[in-house]
Amino acid sequence: MDSAREKIIPVTAIVALIIAVWYVAAIFMNAPVQRDMNKRADITPTTLEFVVQTYTQAKPILPAPHQIVANFYKSTFEVKPTSRRSLVYHSGVTLSSTLLGFALGTVLGILIAVGIVHVPALDRSFMPWIVASQTIPILAIAPMVIVVLAAVGVTGLIPKALISAYLSFFPVVVGMVKGLRSPDFLLLDLMRTYNAGRATVFWKLRVPASVPFLFASMKVAIAASLVGAIVGELPTGAVAGIGAKLLGASYYSQTIDMWSALIAGSLVAALLVVLVGAVGGFVEKRMGARPS
Repeated sequence: MDSAREKIIPVTAIVALIIAVWYVAAIFMNAPVQRDMNKRADITPTTLEFVVQTYTQAKPILPAPHQIVANFYKSTFEVKPTSRRSLVYHSGVTLSSTLLGFALGTVLGILIAVGIVHVPALDRSFMPWIVASQTIPILAIAPMVIVVLAAVGVTGLIPKALISAYLSFFPVVVGMVKGLRSPDFLLLDLMRTYNAGRATVFWKLRVPASVPFLFASMKVAIAASLVGAIVGELPTGAVAGIGAKLLGASYYSQTIDMWSALIAGSLVAALLVVLVGAVGGFVEKRMGARPS
């Protein structure tokens, strides 16, 4: 109980501080537009009325938190999940490419990590290129991937999934390499003493030792995969997905819709990270790990 309280109180305090700062910032950022609107309408509001006006604009520069919450609730619970106005629908479209890209990136990352650990030449030649690949902005790569694949008739889910895989494989490679190399030298020497082959050492020692590292890196990878899916929707002219929702809202300066879509994406990412963490905890428990 005390441990839970120690975690909840600091988080609640920080969230409350952020919301307070947000409300203050909304006043200052929305004030110039509101003053111009009042001047055109020949209105001289009191200070309190002016503050309320900055919190109730239809297209504010910075929406107030309650405006975003109201819009999010309406777009999530007051429309059918299959409607194109529903954030559930758009989140589902983005989630499909996220999961496919995450699966591809995870498999690719594990295979590359295994190769790097067992083939020293790959470690020296391949690893630097993997690191360098992540220095290229995804916003520069995404349009090229979309155009090239569209030229050969590949459109829809696959291009977005490949962009997600591009972002998600790197954390898996780094984490898996670290995990496969984590067994103590004495344990490796003991396995050699028992005349264990490389395959036995791999499955009996390296793989179990790498599981905590793998799932820790997969938490990062699943969040990166969601970012890749959203970015992949921007240059495609997609009509569905969180990225398409953000793009459409930006065209018409619907800032409240934009923030609602961002909140939806954040919640999806948080749920995916929690799910990966839960699966990791289950796997580690089944392998005999001590509960933390």
